[in-house]
Amino acid sequence: MKIKSEKDFWSGLMFIGVGVAFAWGATGYSFGSSARPGPGYFPFGLGILMAILGGMVLFKALTFEVEGGDKMGPWAWKPLLVIVFSVAGFGFILPRLGMIASLPLLVVVAAMAGDEFHWKDALINAVVLTLGSWLIFIVGLKLTIPLWPVFVAG
Repeated sequence: MKIKSEKDFWSGLMFIGVGVAFAWGATGYSFGSSARPGPGYFPFGLGILMAILGGMVLFKALTFEVEGGDKMGPWAWKPLLVIVFSVAGFGFILPRLGMIASLPLLVVVAAMAGDEFHWKDALINAVVLTLGSWLIFIVGLKLTIPLWPVFVAG
């Protein structure tokens, strides 16, 4: 079978792989019921939907002709590494610096991965995401996420 769109082919495989991994990982948790879903209910459903979406994208890549074959370009290593390390850094510094410091730092560092970085846009985005995260996770869901740095809070 001939691949008619290289980008869609690899994207479809990625979605299928991530979806199956999430669904498989969710089987280790209780599912509960539709009325009272357990911790495995949502990740399993999301993983299945992601795998189905990947299958649809893969099907399109193998059936619909695209001019030029829609070839994959070279890997963008800088953005990939900056975003992976900024997210990993966020996980490491959140318990130490709290959400107020670590989330804006994550947003600004991750924004630097792009070709069109602007301080004003990154700072506005950081403030909006931090405020929204505070409202959703701490005020709304009452999660115990550290808000302030350890040296300020206690």
